[in-house]
Order: sequence, then C-alpha cells, then structure tokens
Amino acid sequence: MNPKTTVENLLEAFAGESQANQKYLAFAKKAEQEGLPNVARLFRTAAEAERIHAEGHLKSLAGIGGSAENLRKAIEGETYEYTTMYPPMLETATAEGHRAKLMFGYALKAEAVHAGLYKLALEAVERGEDLKHSDFYLCPVCGHIEIGAAPERCPICGATGAKYVLMK
Repeated sequence: MNPKTTVENLLEAFAGESQANQKYLAFAKKAEQEGLPNVARLFRTAAEAERIHAEGHLKSLAGIGGSAENLRKAIEGETYEYTTMYPPMLETATAEGHRAKLMFGYALKAEAVHAGLYKLALEAVERGEDLKHSDFYLCPVCGHIEIGAAPERCPICGATGAKYVLMK
C-alpha cells in the first residue's frame, strides 16, 4: 500500500474542511429557523474553525499567490465550472427529473458571470489599479453578482432586485 503524499493529504483535508464549513453554515441557518440561536451560533463558530483549517491547508499548498495570479486561478476555476463541470450535471439531472437541475442551471449561468467579473478585475490589476466599483450585489437565490446596483430582476433566476444583498 502506497501512503498518500503530504500534498495529497493537504488536498483532501482542504476539500473536507471546506465542505464542513459550508455544511455547518447551512446547519446554522436551519437551527435559526427552528428557534435555536445557540445551536446556530455553535454551528457558525465551528464553521469558522473549519474555514481556518482550510485556509491553513491552502497556504501549505502554496495555493494563495498575488492578486493577479489568484484572479487567473479564479477565472480558470469558474470557466471550468460553466464550460465543463455543470453542463453534464445539468443534462443528467434534467434527464432524471431531479430537483438538482434548478441549482445546476443557476450555477452554470452564475459561474459564467463570475468568470467575466474576475476578468474585469484582472484587467484592472494588470494596469496597477483596483476595480472602480465598490458595490457588489449578490442574488441570494442563484448566486448572480451585479456590480454597481442591483438589477430590477435577476437575469438568471428572476428574483426581484430587492432580494439582492449588498456585500461588504
């Protein structure tokens, strides 16, 4: 039996800690809905601990570079998701009549928007500048991001602009 390398272990640990972070945040939302604020707080605290672990593993992988490098990696990841990863997932879920088809479809479209926004940011960074806009609005239904102001309706899921969240 060949033991895993440290890099393989770091990749597995990063994935596991990242998933635990998101899972615990979802669990915290549910606990809040059920009127259990302290259970929710415990889940959010544990989620932050898992985020700390994941970030440490990513640093150990030398996975955090300068902003231009990070933007290139983000563009690559988002482009992979909307061109390669999500299309067959959406096709399969649609063929199976699975409810996942809705979120797969939203994600596919939102990831394309994200890649475009990262490209704008990379262009600015390569000019030695920051993005000119500081207001980023997030659709909490599908993950669409709009710069400057929320739209009247989300172009991906149709949610009203009033539902958009101004990110800080």
